[in-house]
Amino acid sequence: MKAFYGDLRLGILGGGQLGRMLIQQAINYNVNIKVLDPDREAPCRKLCNEFVIGSLGDYETVYNFGKTVDMLTIEIEKVNVDALDQLESEGVLVYPQPRVIRLIQDKGLQKQFFKENDIPTAPFKTISSVTELRDSGFKYPYIQKLRRDGYDGKGVYKVADESYLANAFTAPSIIEELIDFEKEIAVIVARNDKGDMSTFPVVEMEFNPKANLVEFLISPSTLSEAIQNKAEEIAKKIAESLKIVGLLAVEMFLDKQGNILVNEVAPRPHNSGHQTIEGNTVSQFEQHLRAIFNQPLGDTKNLNHAIMINLLGEDGYEGPAKYQGLEEVLKHPGVYVHLYGKLLTKPFRKMGHVTIVNSDREKAISTAKYVQETLKVIS
Repeated sequence: MKAFYGDLRLGILGGGQLGRMLIQQAINYNVNIKVLDPDREAPCRKLCNEFVIGSLGDYETVYNFGKTVDMLTIEIEKVNVDALDQLESEGVLVYPQPRVIRLIQDKGLQKQFFKENDIPTAPFKTISSVTELRDSGFKYPYIQKLRRDGYDGKGVYKVADESYLANAFTAPSIIEELIDFEKEIAVIVARNDKGDMSTFPVVEMEFNPKANLVEFLISPSTLSEAIQNKAEEIAKKIAESLKIVGLLAVEMFLDKQGNILVNEVAPRPHNSGHQTIEGNTVSQFEQHLRAIFNQPLGDTKNLNHAIMINLLGEDGYEGPAKYQGLEEVLKHPGVYVHLYGKLLTKPFRKMGHVTIVNSDREKAISTAKYVQETLKVIS
């Protein structure tokens, strides 16, 4: 293989904030980056060596883009996998592998994979019509999820009782038991082509109830060592079963009985790992690069208590982005602001994130709450 730090050309499918932060790390290794994205104003547009405007879902566009690079990776799963299959057969390295992306694109296949590999998850059924939904026999309340194209809280619907069926999704979906959980947690695991694996410590997540997006992330977790070890072992089992090369983010529920149930997985850098940039010895973005380049995986230990806050566009504002309160929060030590280069804001759009680090967990949390109350994305 060509040396990743010199003549290897890495293509990224998707030019959003995950790609942007991946490029910021790749610059340290002299990696030549080419990006494909349909948005001419995508966050990656000014950071990569070459930016190509085009559809991620179009076979010819993805195939032709892939023929110009040596290796492809993704920052979003919604890509044309048929093109990736063909590129892989012609010798282009594609990580994560197309078969992994294909499985994870479909939440029904993903849940079936969990079941077949004894991965603990909520009881579920696949549904292809409203009639099947009505006749499912599932006890209310339950969760309905679109099998395809749901992301960032979209494509998820709570069916509280029979009256909610009128507004349920009509496209193929899964329904699953509503888990009475104690906490939502996540583990990011990396695996390279040699089969080496490494996990980042467990993090705890709090969600914005209106947008259904991660709003507040706490690292490290204060859960018992036994529970954390179990969560990390589950993440490793999934990565090994998939034989994935790259990162895999595993979102889980810890129920009130102490059981861990896997919710969903994502085969790429993930929102639940942004705090690793300042909070861990190696960031999730560097770890992803190490994994796909088949290099030794980095040390993932926590350096400090780290709290991550998503900067979401304020409700009621749409237009050119303004960051109200930025100067005030930057006065506080241990506050690290990451803006994503998006010119326009709209309600609940991810515009950036802030990581707060402190040797004292409670001080980190109190500063994070201050930042959350002070820093607003308006127009």
